[in-house]
Amino acid sequence: MGFTFMGSLQNQLWLLILISISLLVLNSIAASSDLDTSYFEDTGRYFCSKDSNQKNQSSSRLSLLSSKTITESDSQVWTKDCSEKVLELAKQPENVEWLKGLRRRIHENPELAFEEFETSRLIRVELDRLRIGYRFPLAETGIRASIGTGGPPFVAIRADMDALPIQEAVEWEHKSKVPGKMHACGHDAHVAMLIGAAKILKSREHHLKGTVILLFQPAEEAGNGAKRMMADGALENVEAIFAVHVSHENPTATIGSRPGPLLAGCGFFRAVISGKGGRATSPHQSVDPLLAGSASVISLQNIVSREANPLDSQVVSVASFNGGDNLDQIPESVILTGTFRAFSNSSFYRLLERIEEVIVEQASVYRCSATVDFFDKENLIYPPTVNDERMYEHVRKVANDLVGSKNFRVVEPMMGAEDFSFYSQVVPAAFFYIGVRNEALGSTHSGHSPYFMIDEDVLPIGAAAHAAIAERYLNEHGWDSV
Repeated sequence: MGFTFMGSLQNQLWLLILISISLLVLNSIAASSDLDTSYFEDTGRYFCSKDSNQKNQSSSRLSLLSSKTITESDSQVWTKDCSEKVLELAKQPENVEWLKGLRRRIHENPELAFEEFETSRLIRVELDRLRIGYRFPLAETGIRASIGTGGPPFVAIRADMDALPIQEAVEWEHKSKVPGKMHACGHDAHVAMLIGAAKILKSREHHLKGTVILLFQPAEEAGNGAKRMMADGALENVEAIFAVHVSHENPTATIGSRPGPLLAGCGFFRAVISGKGGRATSPHQSVDPLLAGSASVISLQNIVSREANPLDSQVVSVASFNGGDNLDQIPESVILTGTFRAFSNSSFYRLLERIEEVIVEQASVYRCSATVDFFDKENLIYPPTVNDERMYEHVRKVANDLVGSKNFRVVEPMMGAEDFSFYSQVVPAAFFYIGVRNEALGSTHSGHSPYFMIDEDVLPIGAAAHAAIAERYLNEHGWDSV
């Protein structure tokens, strides 16, 4: 009996000890649930913290812990730490050298609109290495890649691939190897930055609450590659789209944009005014198209100065007037060419209508006839690029986190044009600039100059901007963003 009693007493003591330990563990779990960590690292992947305002009560957490295992990415709220982690990945030395190498290879081998075969092949090789799926071809050389869950929401980021028919005048190690062709508008940098973003997003794919679509687009400079991409399904399921363009007007890594109209709608015209030729010494025997053309040029200037609201910026410019070079002959016809710009679709198409009316009617006053070609078949009409206010605000928030509010600028509208405008007509969009101006390097020349060059320090910043814009959008619009 004594042995039995001692055994029972020992059992009771062990039971009390186990109960005490259990209570201590539960209290420790409840207490530790209120701790806040900014980020932690697991197998090389970066995680962001929950917002402190989103913490649950410890009792609720214990219930959740008992029902399922939750990873940090399941309930992550985007913070500045998240942007900083994306930027940290982009700025890793080996990544920066990789980005520069990509950009230089593309720069050395420029290809014009719809001829970007080698550029497209280089991109696909990199996507294959990153194990990123894609559709090819779209618009002959374009690519639509995807990263994430494969389900909604879908957000797109776009880069253009084509070069310009310009002979490079910059003497450097990686100068264009193709005579008469040059990446004089920074599209080589755009491609490199988007591939860089793809690498970042792939490494953080487990965080994505939806799908990122990467669009590598041909023929921005000519041929309206965006329209062809859309016709081939580039925007399938996409609910928002973003794109960046390098800018020589802003210091390196400065980001700029604005809500509403950013770039003008752009159109071109070619007018043929026909009369009756004759000797200049006998003008009464001819029907002079030069006089009709001259009157048309003067009258075209009145469209903007007398018909347009002064607060609605518009441009009509005659760029050439060709009546031949015979010094003693009134020509049979003259040819006028020019361009027109406006910041709204209504103003833009009103200009188109009035240009034709003015030329045709002025020609008739002088007994001539006229036809006006707006190059519709050549796809040379670009609508205005208009930033959705919500998408602009999204870019601004990301930029402030990445480069600081002092390095974000609200830029003025520009009369330049971009075929990104076709995307912005279909889904909410935001187009923004990233500075490449560095006077010490000579990176001061505008796009389409044979002396154009960029400060390559912008590449990781651009890659991080793309990646953060896409991931944060999904974070704030994804399946569990409530």
